[in-house]
Amino acid sequence: MTLDERITFNANQCGGRACIRGMRIRVADILEMLAQGVEEKTILADFPDLQADDIRACLHFGAQRSGIARIAA
Repeated sequence: MTLDERITFNANQCGGRACIRGMRIRVADILEMLAQGVEEKTILADFPDLQADDIRACLHFGAQRSGIARIAA
């Protein structure tokens, strides 16, 4: 499974926001925890269904989204 495949979207789950492998764990929540300095091992302990590659997928997703050009009108 690639990093991109770990990020899923479902209109009927979490308001269609990006989640991890179909679970109700939002990418934004993991990124927010990392931004607040929560260590990867702590996140993995708090969410036993997560894998280290899921956290890397969240970082990859965030990096991809930050490169999207937007035109202000």
